[in-house]
Amino acid sequence: AQAARAAVAWGYQGEGGPAHWGSLRPEYALCASGQRQSPIDIRDGIAVDLEPIRFDYRPGGFAVTDNGHTVQVDVAPGNTIETRGKRYELRHLQFRRPSEERINGRQFEMSVHLVHQDAEGRHAVVAVVMERGAAQPVVQQVWNNLPLEKHEPLAAQEPLDPAALLPADRRYFTFMGSLTTPPCTEGVLWMVMQQPVQASPEQIHIFSRLYPNNARPLQQAAGRLIKQSQ
Repeated sequence: AQAARAAVAWGYQGEGGPAHWGSLRPEYALCASGQRQSPIDIRDGIAVDLEPIRFDYRPGGFAVTDNGHTVQVDVAPGNTIETRGKRYELRHLQFRRPSEERINGRQFEMSVHLVHQDAEGRHAVVAVVMERGAAQPVVQQVWNNLPLEKHEPLAAQEPLDPAALLPADRRYFTFMGSLTTPPCTEGVLWMVMQQPVQASPEQIHIFSRLYPNNARPLQQAAGRLIKQSQ
């Protein structure tokens, strides 16, 4: 039975769904036992003078992969953020539908996670929630370059500017959490933009044809401190 269990791949429904992640493999144990798991409903934040995140993003090459769980965009090196005196490099973008994070109970149509790592391998994720509205140029670029086969990256011919995904208002919420997919690693610094960006109904529909629901359910906030820009 153990061997059969090990053969179940993680996903978003059925035997491999989020409720079972922690028991699928020993290295996924934190998905069930962790105390600082993500996503959470962001509420009761402490409004303080948060230093702005220093984004140093520039247009560069990118490749798009449908990895079986989401659409992932790997970006060329050279995009960084600086926060709390530490520098993190942007590795990739991942899309979720609906948004995994909620803000005061509100769930959004989609979200995009900009996943960064520092020199020691620690993660910092900038999350941008998306609401229905005007077309989003970066999202359109990504969809234009969707590969025809899963697990086969498609290298785009034009550059992508990650900064064009960010809202005009850069105020944010911040808290400690985890990766929202197995192995659910903790110690992840989350920075969730307060202002949503827009994506068009057509853009949302394209993603929902691939992934109607690839959002992990809410996890317990468990008394963790949330700070927000005032």
